[in-house]
Amino acid sequence: MKTTKTLVVLAASASMLALPALAETSKIATVVKIAGIQWFNRMEEGVKQYAADTGNDAFQVGPAQADPQQQAALIEDMIAQGVNALAVVPMSPEALEPVLKRAMDAGITVITHEAASQQNTSYDLEAFKNEDFGANLMEQMATCMGGTGEYAVFVGSLTSQTHNQWVDGAIAYQKEKYPNMVLVGDKNETFDDQQKAYEKAQEVLRAFPNVKGLQGSASTDVAGIGLAIEERGIADKTCVFGTSLPSIAGQYLETGAVDGIGFWDPSVAGYAMNKLASMVMAGETVTDGMDLGLSGYNAVKLDGKVIYGQAWVNVNKDNMADYPF
Repeated sequence: MKTTKTLVVLAASASMLALPALAETSKIATVVKIAGIQWFNRMEEGVKQYAADTGNDAFQVGPAQADPQQQAALIEDMIAQGVNALAVVPMSPEALEPVLKRAMDAGITVITHEAASQQNTSYDLEAFKNEDFGANLMEQMATCMGGTGEYAVFVGSLTSQTHNQWVDGAIAYQKEKYPNMVLVGDKNETFDDQQKAYEKAQEVLRAFPNVKGLQGSASTDVAGIGLAIEERGIADKTCVFGTSLPSIAGQYLETGAVDGIGFWDPSVAGYAMNKLASMVMAGETVTDGMDLGLSGYNAVKLDGKVIYGQAWVNVNKDNMADYPF
């Protein structure tokens, strides 16, 4: 099943997904890192689809800026509104532990995403093992670089667990497999902001004029990096890879300023979080190897509270038309 068809299939076959049957409809708030960016706009499609399929009051909110304190305040507001469940994509898992504990103490079911270390959650959903995804991006970048040269890495936040796991996995893989490559500088923090990614990329290119590889983590990173690469006319001399979506990075994939992206479908992740919340509220448990009935989550691995899918895809200019979002 192609990722592009996922929502259509969900709408057509909800009865086959064994959705939990609750005594009454539930109010489920999905709280994302930041409102208004394409990644979370796509996630909201899955949340709305879940609401349509089940009749639950499932909706999505997010802060105006990617700021852990703003996100915590928004979760406090959801607690005050009396939601039955929270599906949260934490900007900083550690910063949200107190407010998520208050939610759970109040009897609110909590599901998280991109936060494998989260303690105050029933389950954390991961689209895949994060270090493996980072290594996958590094393998592509290293191949593009010919296994040699300087590279730099970018994260949305130094507190964003998944971004740092991707980058750490990439660096470990590089050291093991490609010893002739050299990491330059520190992790470049972009705050999930395309303009800041552009500015950081310019700083890196000035400080390290021989840099050949740039790996991004926030969905907006490679778009900002790509613009900097285009302006300098060095697309043929650089290799840019990272997490993004075709709707964000497509124009730079077309020009070659960005060489490749990896991602999972945020809409399916949003749907899955809401489904898991309903399962927990219905007293169901997740088991190792379980089929959640969703593409990429057909045989999940369970490690404590963490659920791992197999949901990533690699995209370049040749196949990006297969993923029109």
